[in-house]
Amino acid sequence: MDVTARLAAHALVFTREQKRRVLDGATLAFGPGEIVSLLGANGSGKTTLLRLMLGFLRPEAGAVALEGRDLRAWSRRDIAKRVAYVAQNHVAPFPYRVRDVVLLGRLPRAGWLTPVTGRDFESADALLDQLGILSLAERSYTEVSGGERQLVLIARALAQGARLLVMDEPMAGLDYGAQIRLMRLLQDLKQKGLGVLLSTHHPEHAFWASDSIALLEQGRIAANGAPHDVLNAEAIERLYRVQVKTLTAPDGRHAFLPE
Repeated sequence: MDVTARLAAHALVFTREQKRRVLDGATLAFGPGEIVSLLGANGSGKTTLLRLMLGFLRPEAGAVALEGRDLRAWSRRDIAKRVAYVAQNHVAPFPYRVRDVVLLGRLPRAGWLTPVTGRDFESADALLDQLGILSLAERSYTEVSGGERQLVLIARALAQGARLLVMDEPMAGLDYGAQIRLMRLLQDLKQKGLGVLLSTHHPEHAFWASDSIALLEQGRIAANGAPHDVLNAEAIERLYRVQVKTLTAPDGRHAFLPE
């Protein structure tokens, strides 16, 4: 792995306007060629941590570095060339066609006035096809379902051509088949050098697809390491306050069922 291309947060502290401390020394990093899953209960600060790592929010203390350089020293355009982001929610200001939304991903590299080429269209359609939604290419983005919009946003992020991808609960709203196709696509892209940091409420997906898993508790990363070392029934019970039992597949992967 190219450690110089990592996005790294160190000891981040962040307090909301209501004076509630959300993060209290959170440290997390990822780089090309790895998938890192971030798990935590609702309100634990997962989205806040991701937004701080992208520079959308400013921490009270701590620092974020991209390629070993303070994130504040980068322009937004240069960050976008290196890091793509898929948010939980997105409202389109205009009824763009689905294909046009994907083509917006090329802007950090091409600019507004650069003509769209035949290769750009082919690349956009290839991404839509990989995600199983090529049939939506001519549809209005505002008319497709919430889960389909999420897949369109993922295609747009991949169109940026960045080496790092940050995804905030990308499985939300996706049916089971779309979830599996997405995880397989991310694994394929990892083999080509893409780095992924994603937040999720699906321990099984994290266990299946991740190189490492980070658990966010009480404003800090309480554990971070290989799935087998971090994710177990005790960790699930501590995070979500439910008792579970562990099922182990023949290949060693875990699934969790409520007691």
